[in-house]
Amino acid sequence: MDFNTYQQAALKTVQASLETEEATMVAILGLAGETGGVATAYKKQLRDGPAHQASKALIREELGDVLWYLAVLADRFGLDLDNIAAANLTKVADRWRPTPAGEFVDFDGDFPPDEQLPRTGTITFRLETDAAGRQVSRTSFDGAPFGDPLTDASFIDDWYRFHDVFHLAYAAVLGWSPVVRSLMKRKRRSNPAIDEAEDGGRAIAIEEGISAMVFAYASDHSNLEGIRTLDQGLLTTVTGMVGLLEVSVRRAADWQKAIITGFDVWRRLVADGGGTVEFDRDQQSLTVR
Repeated sequence: MDFNTYQQAALKTVQASLETEEATMVAILGLAGETGGVATAYKKQLRDGPAHQASKALIREELGDVLWYLAVLADRFGLDLDNIAAANLTKVADRWRPTPAGEFVDFDGDFPPDEQLPRTGTITFRLETDAAGRQVSRTSFDGAPFGDPLTDASFIDDWYRFHDVFHLAYAAVLGWSPVVRSLMKRKRRSNPAIDEAEDGGRAIAIEEGISAMVFAYASDHSNLEGIRTLDQGLLTTVTGMVGLLEVSVRRAADWQKAIITGFDVWRRLVADGGGTVEFDRDQQSLTVR
């Protein structure tokens, strides 16, 4: 039985003759009550164990009652269960299922090689002391300088000097990073519109803003040590910030993977005082060597 068939059949069994507002409230309270019924059935199963022979049938009955109220509520709001179910699967996939490799949109595959992000490479992060006595991070990609030497630019020693690894993680996992394009001089200048809107100053500022925001979040969450799931609110903010850019087609799950990948490498660099990282866009990975 499909959802729409079930919903239409369920609506024929509605008994109460109430005004719309009252009927909606009855359905909401009924849903809350039946959800509690599922919890009660499961409690009995936990309490009685094998002795509770009817637990599966009881839980099925309670879940059926939940489904009935969902069908009624959907109708009250002019919705149908089939569309609700489809929309929910799309939402869940965006949050929890990274884009499969075969479905990944290549943002620069049709551009000249010198305007494409690298496919693979070796990045070296090396600490040095500058003329002012400050500790700086000097980065190279396949032996060529990668940006300027960086300090933490802060009164607090928080190792933000290694933050370029976050941009490299976005490039590797998402196939996107206006910052990396700028630092490696790989902006897509053959298409002026793309160059301005996707690789220009505004896109770079958005990416730097994301990097700083996520770094602040991570600072309050053990630098993501042992954390594999990020708060939905953080991911919603990130995807909202890039809503007008090409990377908006990436899922929240892709961003979660990119952020966690970047911090996994960043923590190793901090612990080792620098190091060498293998970049692989085909494998969507950064690996400390």
